[in-house]
This record gives sequence, C-alpha cells and structure tokens, in this order.
Amino acid sequence: MDIRNVSVWSKLDWWTIAIVATLLVMGWFSVCGASYDFDKTNFFQFSTRAGKEFIWILCSCAIGFIILMLDDSLFDIFAFLIYAGMMGLLFITIFIAPDVKGSHSWLVLGPISIQPAEFAKFATALMLAKYMNSYSFNIKHNNCRITLAAIILTPMLLIIGERETGSALVYLAFFLVLYREGMPGAVLYGGFCAILYFIVGIRFGSVMMNDGTTPIGEFVVLLFIIVSTACMVYVYTKQHEKARNIAIFPILVIAIAYAISSLFISFNVVYVEWVVCIGTIGYLIFLWIYDRKIVYMWIAIFAIGSIGFLYSSNYVFNNILEPHQQVRIKVVLGMEEDLTGAGYNVNQSKIAIGSGGILGKGFLKGTQTKLKYVPEQDTDFIFCTVGEEQGFIGSSIVLLLFLILILRLIHLAERQSTVFGRVYGYSVVSIFLFHIFINIGMVLGVTPVIGIPLPFFSYGGSSLWGFTILLFIFLRIDANR
Repeated sequence: MDIRNVSVWSKLDWWTIAIVATLLVMGWFSVCGASYDFDKTNFFQFSTRAGKEFIWILCSCAIGFIILMLDDSLFDIFAFLIYAGMMGLLFITIFIAPDVKGSHSWLVLGPISIQPAEFAKFATALMLAKYMNSYSFNIKHNNCRITLAAIILTPMLLIIGERETGSALVYLAFFLVLYREGMPGAVLYGGFCAILYFIVGIRFGSVMMNDGTTPIGEFVVLLFIIVSTACMVYVYTKQHEKARNIAIFPILVIAIAYAISSLFISFNVVYVEWVVCIGTIGYLIFLWIYDRKIVYMWIAIFAIGSIGFLYSSNYVFNNILEPHQQVRIKVVLGMEEDLTGAGYNVNQSKIAIGSGGILGKGFLKGTQTKLKYVPEQDTDFIFCTVGEEQGFIGSSIVLLLFLILILRLIHLAERQSTVFGRVYGYSVVSIFLFHIFINIGMVLGVTPVIGIPLPFFSYGGSSLWGFTILLFIFLRIDANR
C-alpha cells in the first residue's frame, strides 16, 4: 500500500494542481472583495461569505486528498451505481427541495444547502466513460448513440424539472466528447445550424427587407438551408453536377423573385423559397430512389428538419419560454435595451469591469462592487469584481490561467492509455470550457444570462466541491495511466 501511494504522488500532475491552487487563491480574494462588508472586516469569520468560502476551500482540499488516495479502478467499477444514485437524488430533489427564487434545486441539510445538479456532472462523466469503454460499444451503431443521448439527456430533463435551465444546459457540453470519440461531424454541424437558425430567425424575424414584405430572418435561414443542402450533396456524394443543380437553380429563382418584389409587385419572397425548398427535397428523394444512395434521403431529412426547427423555434420562443427568459435573449441579441430590468445585471457588470481600467482600482477599492450595484456579484457575476479590482491586467491573467488549465487537461486526456480515461478527461475539459465561456460571456454581455458559476471563483460549496470531485477523479485516473 505504501509503495502504491508513493507511486500515485510521484505520478500526479502537479502542474494542474498548481494552476488550480492559484485560481482558488485568486477566487477567494475575489469573493472577499465582492462580499466585503464594512461592519465585518474579518474574512475568516464563518458568518461572512469569505469565511464560508474559506471553509469550502479547505473541505475541497480534503475531498481532493481522499479521491487521490482511492484506487482508480473504483471509479470504473461503481460508475453505474454512482450515476443511478445521482439520478435518483435529482428526481427526489424536484419534490422535496424548497422554492429558492423559483428553483427547486437545493437540498437543505442543517446549516448548509447542497445542489445535486453540481455533483451529477461527474456522475454523468463517469457513466459516459464506462459505457464508451465497454466491449460492445460502437459509436457508429444507432442503438449506442441512443444510449449515449439517454445518459446525457436524463440529468438534463431532471434538472429542468427542478427549474434550473442554466445548469441543465451545461450537459450539452458532453456532446463535444462524443465528437472527439468519432461522432459524425454532421451531428455537430446540425447543432451549429440549430443555433444559427434560432438566432437569425428570432433576431431578424420582424425585420423586413427592402421590398417591405419579406422578413429577413426567414429569408436568410431558408436560403442557408438550400445552400447547406447543396454543400452536403457535394461533400457526401461527390456528385458535383447535382450539387450545382441544387444550388444554382433555386438561388436563381429566388433572386428573380426578389428582384420582381423589389422593383415591380411587392410580395413575400419567403413563399417562393417554400416552393423552392419543396422542389429541392423532392429532387433529393428522386435521387435517392434513382441512384439508390441512402445519403440523399438523410440530406432530405436534414432539410425537412431544418425547416421544421426554424418555425418551431419561433413557437417555443413566443409560447414556451417565460417572459423574463424572452427578455434576456432579446437583450443579448440586441432586440431590446432594458437597463433597469433584464439587462441591469449585465450593464452594471460592464460598468464595473470598465471602471477597473488597465491596472484596476485595487483590492477592496472597487466602488461598483462595494456599493452592491451588481447583483450576484460574488456568485454568477464574480468576474466583474476581478475586472474592477484587478483591471485588464488581472483579468487577462485569470483568462490566461484558465486557458493553460484547459490546454493542460486536453494534454492529459490525450495521453490516457484507456478509452475510459480519455472519455472522462474530455468530459472534464468540456464541462470546464462550457462554464468558463458562458460565465465570462454573460458577464461581458455576449452570451445569455443563464446563471452558472465560474470554476474556483464563484462563491458556493456545491459548485466548488463538484468541480473538485470532477477534476481530481481525472487526476487520480491519470496518475495510474
């Protein structure tokens, strides 16, 4: 046992631990600055947010130490039980958790509250790694893909049931892992198209083109669908002439229709695009039957699904999303400017970051954060404290450390000798990357405000412990690669 422990400590990736330790220290000082109270100057008192965060950090160090002392094979052996237990806990949380700001995601255990959604991330990562490491797994088989989707979507649906949409969206990051392990690029491209359809369709849905009757959103998306269809035929069938037919003739018809609408008789050119899309889909079905190549059918299904997604996304946005969620998206897309409502947090955060200048105002000298102008400034909007107190230089250092951490984790994932280790490693990378990008993006106003923490910076025991468990399991697996 002693020899094994010595081996673990000697093979541990201390560079990663050093980076995480640096981020933890910087994060704690940021919490001190964001939660500073003139009446409570002792940062180590448990009654203060900084004091509680210090305790959470000590506990996370203990958790990391315990994980490193465990046998790495335990994570593979008990992955299914951990996942099943965590899914059960998420399900129970829906019914027994108290209402906290409209969310039912926190379990109250005496003086502390725990958010199971933060711990379900490492459980899902373990389950993905175990399943993809199984002998019978082949990502090219549809039944395996369905199982993978079920593993990822189950915690998402349960967390949505807790009314924590932001935390649920984090699990979409796991699809990046599937792409690394051989998932067809068409699936990732489909996800990109879905995002593009939603943004363009919503943002420019009510903006008219020069003819005054054609909405830009629908026009651009339908045109993009036609061009994408032609490109997919070109890439997957190598039939260049047929790809040109799909691209040139529809675009020529649409261009003539738009010229007529602009110069002579004004009408909605989208109607012409519908006819062209139907004709394109019919042509693809004809090619499928004539050439007996199933790829044409899949491209036709892509076109049909794209059109359906465009119009269903409008329905979801207007009828399914809550009013405050609609306003947040509109603010991000520049459709509205609500500086006193949904856009207040982001606007105050920008002011705080901008006031920091190049070198910052210094520790505990930020005016925006000290006067509590930024809501949630020690949790979801903690990065604005970094910008105000440490300035551009300090913010750049934090971003550089996160970049080094991500690159280091990718290096560790690539050097794994087992599929289990590699899949779990890329799961860690994906989760961290999603949190960092979305959190800092929403603080800067370039992504929607969905309320997810910044790793090792945001105040809170659940998120810190969740990130610690997620990371140190990987470090323990890497130490015994």
